[in-house]
Order: sequence, then structure tokens, then C-alpha cells
Amino acid sequence: MTTLTGTESDTDTHTHTHTDAESEHHPPRDHPPYRSSRLRHPKQPLIPLRDPEAVELSGPAFGVTDVAALDSDLTRQHPGEPLGERITVSGRVLDRRGRPVRGQLVELWQANASGRYAHQLDRHPAPLDPNFTGFGRCLTDDDGTYSFTTVKPGAYPWRNHTNAWRPAHIHFSLFGTAFAQRLVTQMYFPGDPLLPYDPILRSVSDESARQRLVCAYDHDLSVPEWSLGHRWDIVLDGPSATLFEEDDDH
Repeated sequence: MTTLTGTESDTDTHTHTHTDAESEHHPPRDHPPYRSSRLRHPKQPLIPLRDPEAVELSGPAFGVTDVAALDSDLTRQHPGEPLGERITVSGRVLDRRGRPVRGQLVELWQANASGRYAHQLDRHPAPLDPNFTGFGRCLTDDDGTYSFTTVKPGAYPWRNHTNAWRPAHIHFSLFGTAFAQRLVTQMYFPGDPLLPYDPILRSVSDESARQRLVCAYDHDLSVPEWSLGHRWDIVLDGPSATLFEEDDDH
């Protein structure tokens, strides 16, 4: 498993490989209760590349335009207000020593308040919200802080097993200095009754590691008459690292 970690200067990132001690509780690539992992996990040895730099850019491409303030507020990207409970999600991106990781591209994507993704492959018969696309991005500041304004996503059914429902969650993506350093994970919400039934979350065998995937309500982050605050710090490597995934259900 490859992760990102801060350099001694704390100004950029490089790749780091987990030791066995650090990764003993990491989810197995093939977790039978999560059915599609049987199809997605690698079964053959990795193929070495003669020129690894030929398959990656020197840095992440942010898109047609630079990252703007509106990119981090998913409630202001369309003419009208999206439906649902408005929330602020904020935290710090840290390395194993608790130092801030600055200037990193953080992306998120999620379902709307009804549990529907704005994606052509999502056929769940829940309403789409014309004022909510479900994608945002920002750069961490000098303190390693990221912040998004969005709506709390709804649960949705998936065909993993009988009566299968994904708990409310937000997908996060972090980039280092190249696309090969991309990390993807999911953030969950405290007190969700579906958490014990989710095979993706339950694939994390260590209870303390599972809890690091659940955000915390933070009243100081709540904005009066506007949004409820949730804090979720992301640790890129080391014994307290946030669990990252090989793939996901969307």
C-alpha cells in the first residue's frame, strides 16, 4: 500500500510504503462479504515498469481552471439551494508526526440528500437534485486544513447482498505530487445505524481504525443559522493513519 507523507520541510509529499506492523489491520483486498472485491483485487504479480515517470504527470492537473473558493462550497455551485441538511466538513491533513501537509489537493464526491449520485450509472429510483452535483475540491492551507460546505448525503441501496444499504458517507481523494500518489477513502457519520451492517467499513478489522473513518460533530464548526459542523482529520501514514481503499462501489 502506498501513501503520502510530508517531507522534512513539510512543503510537499513523497511516497511511503507501510511496514507490516503498520498495515496488519488494513482491509484485505479480497473481503468476501464485500462481493465485488472478488472481481477487483489483483490476482497476478504486479508488472514492473521500465520508465515509471512515463505513466504519471509531474503534478496533479486541477482541471481547466485553478481551484477556486466556489469549488469547496457544494451548496453554491448552481442557481438554487440544494435540498438537505447543510453541513460543514473540515479537518487537517497530517503526516505521521502530526505535521501539517500543505498545499495538497483534496477532492470529495457524494450522493445527494436522497442517496442519489449525479452519475449516469446510478439508477437508484431516488430523486436527483438539479442544484446539487456532489463534487468539490480545495487545497490545504499552511496549517494543513481543508474545509467544505455541502449537504449530508442519504443512505442508498446496493446489490451486494439482500437488503443491503450503504450508510451515509462522503468519498475523499488526496493527491501528492503525481497521479500515482492518489489516495481514496470514505468518511462516515457518528451514530449511523447502518454502520454495523456495512461490509466495506467492516472489512477494517481493527475497531480503532474503523473509528478513525467516522467524523465527529464539532459545535465550534457549526455556523449559526447555516450549517452543522463535522470534523475529520486525515493522517496519511504511520500507526494512526486513516485507512485508504483500493477501489469503491462508485
